[in-house]
Amino acid sequence: MRKGHKRELIGNEGRVILETIRRLNRRHAVDHLLKMLKKTHPADIAWTFRHLTPAERRSIFNIIAQTDMVGDFISELDESIMLELVSELTPQYMAAIVKEMDKDDAADLLEALPEEIANDIRQVMGKADREEVDALLKYDSETAGGLMSPDFMAFDEEMTVDEAIKNVQERSEESETSFYLYITHGHEQQLAGVLSLRELLLHPPYRQLKNVMNPNVIAVSTTTPQHEVAHLVSQYNFLALPVVDSSYKLLGIVTVDDIIDVIRDEATEDFLQMAGAGKDQEILLKPVVANAKTRAPWLFATLLGGVAAAVIITLFEEELAQVLALAAFMPVVAGMGGNIGTQSSTIVVRGIATGRVNMEALFRVIFKEMRVGMILGTVYGLFLGILAWLGYAEPALLGLVIGLSIFMVMTLAASIGAAIPLILRRLNVDAAVATGPFITTTMDIVGVTGYFVIAKVLLGL
Repeated sequence: MRKGHKRELIGNEGRVILETIRRLNRRHAVDHLLKMLKKTHPADIAWTFRHLTPAERRSIFNIIAQTDMVGDFISELDESIMLELVSELTPQYMAAIVKEMDKDDAADLLEALPEEIANDIRQVMGKADREEVDALLKYDSETAGGLMSPDFMAFDEEMTVDEAIKNVQERSEESETSFYLYITHGHEQQLAGVLSLRELLLHPPYRQLKNVMNPNVIAVSTTTPQHEVAHLVSQYNFLALPVVDSSYKLLGIVTVDDIIDVIRDEATEDFLQMAGAGKDQEILLKPVVANAKTRAPWLFATLLGGVAAAVIITLFEEELAQVLALAAFMPVVAGMGGNIGTQSSTIVVRGIATGRVNMEALFRVIFKEMRVGMILGTVYGLFLGILAWLGYAEPALLGLVIGLSIFMVMTLAASIGAAIPLILRRLNVDAAVATGPFITTTMDIVGVTGYFVIAKVLLGL
């Protein structure tokens, strides 16, 4: 996406811009507000909109809508805010905005809008623009086809370097990026190679592109999942990646700015799922009731785990009555197990997402985390065992019970925390759903049970 040459926010500048925009809007100083908006990057204005009231958003958007920056601005907005602002715009006006946007951004916008509104906009769009956008909309939004832009530089392999340079100069405004020039073969425009703009300028003008191009070009198909595209771009440090169909015809490119968005979105979804807060990235912008509904199911799972732990504690009521000191260390045992289990699962989930975990070495990863749990369990088991021994004279073996319980719980928690995401991943289930509340709840039940069994055996209760 080309965002012009406006400055990015640095430090506390965003807060200053927000307060200035608010003050100018309250004073109805439209001319001054318009000057400031034109000096500010669309992404920075979109950031300020998160902190404005709906009335302020509507008032300021009415000013932005009169400028040529409206398309770039809309493409930077959070989806919920964007839907709120464009809902009252006419299809004719929206079609004019879509015409000026990059085609991949336009497709994203139409996909986010309610189907009825999107269709109304499509009806009044020009035929060429509509066909380009529709060609992108037919692909899944989370694949290379859904991410790609049809605006790219491609030249036939028979063209000379001099002809290519002249074409670049003529077409630079039409292309998403001119860093890479893609070389095609035949009438079907099959991808044959790639050439950087720098390399093009270094070759004699009379040479044909087929003699100077790099034929070992890495490409993805339209159905390649977005996380695989992101992995290729980050692994090879590409600025763009070509997208081809089954016959290797060049259809578009996925640029690094879109990949950064994918990486950020995937990471955000993983973190939200690991915390048991769903996977909606805009959860903070949701109404209170919708926010609560998203988080309720996982909390219910935690509630069931707590009830199960309470039932287990009740089964050992007699043992607790005999040694009340056992109750004092129950939260410590459960908490240490839950925390190290969450640590292990988070490390493994992130390792899977970044490709640092080898799924073929599943047992090696689990065994490594188990050893980490044993080391930490030994350290904290000794510490808490000595603390219990010094703090409670009776029963004499209480310190040993606490120490062994901490060792057992932390070893099991680290192993289970690593194993569950790996097993789910092997079964093609999103590993992130296994963490957070699920691991904590599991370890509460296992930890409490193991704690009382050890106490019962060692203390002869």
